[in-house]
Amino acid sequence: QVAEAVSDMATDMLKLQAERASRPGLQCPPDTHLQQEFDKAFPFTETIDQVSAIADLKLDMEQPKPMDRLICGDVGFSKTEVAMRAAFKAVQAGKQVAVLVPTTILAEQHGRTFTERLADYPVRIEVLSRFRTGKEQKEALVRLGQGDIHIIIGTHRLLSRDVRAKDLGLL
Repeated sequence: QVAEAVSDMATDMLKLQAERASRPGLQCPPDTHLQQEFDKAFPFTETIDQVSAIADLKLDMEQPKPMDRLICGDVGFSKTEVAMRAAFKAVQAGKQVAVLVPTTILAEQHGRTFTERLADYPVRIEVLSRFRTGKEQKEALVRLGQGDIHIIIGTHRLLSRDVRAKDLGLL
């Protein structure tokens, strides 16, 4: 029975992957001048792994198929910077970005980090978490639906039925 269950699960996964592969994805243009400027403004020297991860994700984002990419690394190894470069590239392509994080504290931290790092660029960022009042959340959701928010950062709250982006391109 275990072998049959594993076989069924593998079959389901293959069907899902085939369905995803048959659909077009967000195809971003090559890096813009603003993207290059943003990348150069990173105040640290990238590690070899960061350079590789960034190059790979940008190459994926420039392809006409959906991207599935997981960035793993220890705390303090600038995974957030890798995510910000992907987010900035998606925003440059006219798409919205949702950044899903596991905790409210991390949502707040990422909100500050993204806001500080993107302060010199025309990118509107919002955090959606339990630290926001009901009214603030409702207003943010309206702006997200209208396309007035480029990047929304949040906990599992982002998975709620009332969260609707106008043109989500990257999660």
